[in-house]
Amino acid sequence: MSTTEEGNTVNFRRTYEELLSQGNVAIADELVTADFLNHAAPPGMNRGPESMRLLVRMLRTAFPDLHYTVEDVVVEGDTVAGRVTMSGTHLGPYMGIPPTGRSFQMAEMHFVHFRDGKGIEHWGTRDDLGMMRQLGIIPAPGEAR
Repeated sequence: MSTTEEGNTVNFRRTYEELLSQGNVAIADELVTADFLNHAAPPGMNRGPESMRLLVRMLRTAFPDLHYTVEDVVVEGDTVAGRVTMSGTHLGPYMGIPPTGRSFQMAEMHFVHFRDGKGIEHWGTRDDLGMMRQLGIIPAPGEAR
């Protein structure tokens, strides 16, 4: 693995471990470029370091015990792919949904393209439906609401 690939991997992990899990929004400028584009974030929370700070604050308000575990990382050139597990307890409003007090855990895949050691573009896939079911917001098939 090249020095650049190692640095990108470190910053990928820092995004999930320090920025999101610990809520250290001060490091957003170290991790993403000014023109960073997050294809998986809600509108208004998808451009640049400030968007990352807004996203972290929104998630940590909804899930104060928010935690990400980076399970696996694969590096190819300037792109880092990671299998990640997200978990938390819904204790604050989330996307207009009042707190349920329930916990969830979901698998995610994230792909980050880096330029000069900072994320420039992000794509992600998550099991949002599974999370909503665990939180009791959407019933499972055959389950009474």
